[in-house]
Amino acid sequence: MPVSNSARIHPTALVSPHAHVGDDCEIGPFCILEGRVRLGSGCVVRPHAVLVGPLEMGEGNTVYSGAILGEVPQHLKFGGEETRTVIGSNNIFRENVTVHRGTTERFETRIGDNNFFMAGSHVAHDCIVGNKCILANGALMGGHCQIEDGVFLSGNSAIHQYCRVGRLALLSGVSSSTKDVPPFIIQQHINHVCGINVVGMRRAGIPNSGIDAVRRAYAIIYRDGGNLSTALEKAESELGDVDVVAEMIAFIRSAGRGINMTFNAQQSDRKAA
Repeated sequence: MPVSNSARIHPTALVSPHAHVGDDCEIGPFCILEGRVRLGSGCVVRPHAVLVGPLEMGEGNTVYSGAILGEVPQHLKFGGEETRTVIGSNNIFRENVTVHRGTTERFETRIGDNNFFMAGSHVAHDCIVGNKCILANGALMGGHCQIEDGVFLSGNSAIHQYCRVGRLALLSGVSSSTKDVPPFIIQQHINHVCGINVVGMRRAGIPNSGIDAVRRAYAIIYRDGGNLSTALEKAESELGDVDVVAEMIAFIRSAGRGINMTFNAQQSDRKAA
């Protein structure tokens, strides 16, 4: 068993002979590392957590009690293929988080760096999670979903299978989306757009000029009415030289599930303030 001499493994933990435990890792009481689990240096696995390989984790991850990472997918057609989960560095998985591996050899579940998965959140099979995302308590990602950097899925929210959520978008608490969510957009309820994630954009270091441009593009696309393709052409002609607007337009044009167009003007004005 390739275990670093500096790793600290509780005697009640069950660690597979095929596992690799890096420098300065800590494996708590009654943990299970099953199969080909590879932990980078400095990872902490709290009591009763379960890691199932093939699973690769980078450095500095913390897995809290009751979390299960890398288990087989909840998919009726899964045939037992040896699929995998790949996780980056400095992620936090709080209590009872579940992350499932891919469904076939063509797919894998992949998570980036510096994400925060709060208690009870779920990342389904074949999902892709970017960097610096937050899944609050009970947030759910259906199979084959993708969320880009800085996305915030609020408590008990959910995104449908195959949905994509753009950079710095926010899904409000107890809300869901069955369509793609463009970058910087706030959605609430079911498929209901309510504004721009100004706070998230500011925290990400986007300048006021970029935020103002996204606001104008949002008004053209969502509030002025008319055909979506015509609105995108207008937004591109007026604001397409602004990188964040170009990002927003490119996302919408490539949205495989389409986007939601229903919005609440009162909520929009309040959220965008």
